Amino acid sequence: MDTHEHDVLIIGSGAAGLSAALELATQRSVLVLAKGALNSGSTAWAQGGIAAVLDAGDTFENHIRDTMVAGAGLNDRDTVEFVIENAPQAIDRLCELGVPFNREDNDLHLTREGGHSHRRIVHVDDATGWAVQAALLKAAEENPNITLLPDQTCIDLITGRNAEKYSGDGRVWGAYALDTKSGKVAAHVARATVLAAGGAGRVYQFSTAPRGATGDGIAMAWRAGARVSNMEMMQFHPTCLYNLEVKNFLITEAVRGEGGRLFNPVTGERYMEQYDAERMELAPRDIVARANDDQIKRHGLDYVHLDISHQPPEFVKEHFPTIHEKLLGLGIDMTKEPIPVVPAQHYTCGGVIIGLDARTDLPGLWAAGECTESGLHGANRLASNSLLECFVFGEAAGRDILECWDKLDDPPAIREWDDTRVTDSDEEVVIKQNWTEIRRFMWNYVGIVRTTKRLERARHRIAMLGREIEDYYGSFRVTTDLIELRNLHQSAYLIVESALKRHESRGLHFTLNYPETDEVARDTVLVP
Repeated sequence: MDTHEHDVLIIGSGAAGLSAALELATQRSVLVLAKGALNSGSTAWAQGGIAAVLDAGDTFENHIRDTMVAGAGLNDRDTVEFVIENAPQAIDRLCELGVPFNREDNDLHLTREGGHSHRRIVHVDDATGWAVQAALLKAAEENPNITLLPDQTCIDLITGRNAEKYSGDGRVWGAYALDTKSGKVAAHVARATVLAAGGAGRVYQFSTAPRGATGDGIAMAWRAGARVSNMEMMQFHPTCLYNLEVKNFLITEAVRGEGGRLFNPVTGERYMEQYDAERMELAPRDIVARANDDQIKRHGLDYVHLDISHQPPEFVKEHFPTIHEKLLGLGIDMTKEPIPVVPAQHYTCGGVIIGLDARTDLPGLWAAGECTESGLHGANRLASNSLLECFVFGEAAGRDILECWDKLDDPPAIREWDDTRVTDSDEEVVIKQNWTEIRRFMWNYVGIVRTTKRLERARHRIAMLGREIEDYYGSFRVTTDLIELRNLHQSAYLIVESALKRHESRGLHFTLNYPETDEVARDTVLVP
C-alpha cells in the first residue's frame, strides 16, 4: 500500500473544500481528494444563488430573522450572525476570483427566493453553482501549494486506532482512499484533515443531489467517533421536474421568486392560499413541499403545475436560460405552458457537529458544508444559504488550522490497508439490490410526512440490511459502489434514529404522531 504524507488533507472538491484549500495554501501544502471528477459535487448543480445583504433597504437583522424563521427556531443565533455578517466579504472574494455575477447598471443584480423578505440573492443566470465551481477550481489549479486528485473514494478516516502504536484517543490523521482507476487503496496522512464531502441526498429514491451524495463524510466521522446532530432534518425541494426520463432536474426557487405560481393540474386551482395565505408560493421550502405533497396524495396526482408563463417570454428566457433550454429539449416551453413538478430530497440540514472555528469533536478533524451541522440552518435551510455556509466555514477551517499549526503533532506511522483477507466478488447484484431497497423504503417511510410506525418499519429494515452489508464488506475487496452502500446504510440509520427521538413536528420533520411543536427547540444529538 502507498502512504502519502501532506500538510493538510481535504476530502471534497466543492465550494467548502476549495475555499478551505485556498485559505490554507497561503502557507501550507494541501491535497484535495474528489470522489469523481473535480466538478462532480453538489456545488456545480446549484441553480439559485448566494444570499447576502447588499441592498440599501436590507439589513443583517432582516436576513438573520428570515433564517431563524425558516429554521423554526432550531438555529444557533451566534452561528447565524457569524455567517450572515461574513456574507458580503464572501461575495467580494468570489468577484475577485472572477465569478461573473449578473449585474444591472454595474450593480449586482439581486433576485428573491422563498422565505426571504428582501431581494438579496446574487446569481449567475440560473447556473450560479457551475460558475462558482469553475472559478474556485481555476484558482486552485493555478496555486502551486494545492494538489487536486480526482477519482478517489474515501473509505474511512485514519485515527489513532490505525497507528502502528495503537491509540484510542480519536485523533484523526487523514483517510484511506480507493483509487477507482487502479483499484488500489492508499493512506493519505496529514497533520490536519478537513471534511467537505457533501450531504446524504442519495439515501432517498427521489433527490436533486448528484450521484455521489451518499453521506460519506457524515458516515466516516460517525464511525471515527464524532457526534452528529439533527439528521432527521432532510430538506425536500418543492419543485423538481417530473419526467420519466430525467430524474433529478431541479426547478430553482427563483422561478417562484420571480412570480411562478403553483396550480392543481386537474382542478386548475392555485392552492397555496390554503397552506400559507400570506406568503403563498414564497413560503419556506418545508411548507411548499408539504403543500405539493398533500395535493399530489389528496387528488391522486403524479405532479402539480408550476407556471410562470404569465410573465413576458423574454423575461423568462433572460432569467432562466438554462432551465428554459433544458425544458425545450423535453418538449416543454415554460414561456407558454406550466412545468410539471414534484417534491424531491434536496439538502441535508443535519450532520457532523462543528463550532464557529469548523472544529469537530475529533482532534485533527475540521469540517464544512453540507456534511456538517453548524447551527445555521436549524430545522429548515433558507434558500441560497447553503453555498454561503460553504464559503464562510471553509475559510474558517483554513484560518483555524493555520492559527494552531504549531500545536499540531506530526503523524505517527500508520498501518497498511490489508486486503489479503478478502477476494473479488461475483455477487455485486447484492449491492444493487440493497442500494435500491434502502432508497425505496427511506422515500416511503421516512419522507416528507412521517409516522412512528413507518419509522419503526424503516429501523427494522436497516437492522436487517446492516448485517448483510457488513458481511459483504468483510468478505470482498472494496469498490466505490460497496463503500457508498455502506455509507448510505449508515446515513439511513442516523436519519431514522434521529427522527424517532424527536417527539414533535418542527420544520422539515413533520410526524402525524406528534403534530404539535414544543415551546423549546432542542437539537437531536446522537453520540457514537
